[in-house]
Amino acid sequence: MIGVLLLLASAGANAVEANRASASDLDAIKGIGPVMLERIVAARQQRPFANWSDFSNRVRGVGPTTAARLSANGLRVNGKALGQDAPTNPVRWQPMVPQPLEPVHPASAATKAQN
Repeated sequence: MIGVLLLLASAGANAVEANRASASDLDAIKGIGPVMLERIVAARQQRPFANWSDFSNRVRGVGPTTAARLSANGLRVNGKALGQDAPTNPVRWQPMVPQPLEPVHPASAATKAQN
């Protein structure tokens, strides 16, 4: 238990923010090489990363496995590790209840057809 806490504390102390880190700080993250570094810097120059999903979508080559590895190695997006992002639009399950159809009255249909 103490080992896990120390690991989490050291990961937090060595966290590197994707939106503000220098190129050398990003390069220090295991798993970020020169090509990935260029992609990250180019994408964040357009606009800051909103969350991990935005980061993965905009940085080519970062899928779920790579994002998990980068996060475990200390990369943060808006101060959050992968999995700490709240869902943007949570979907709530609601049962489908059919609505009754309005009856068609022959007289009103004929009136509408004449107008």
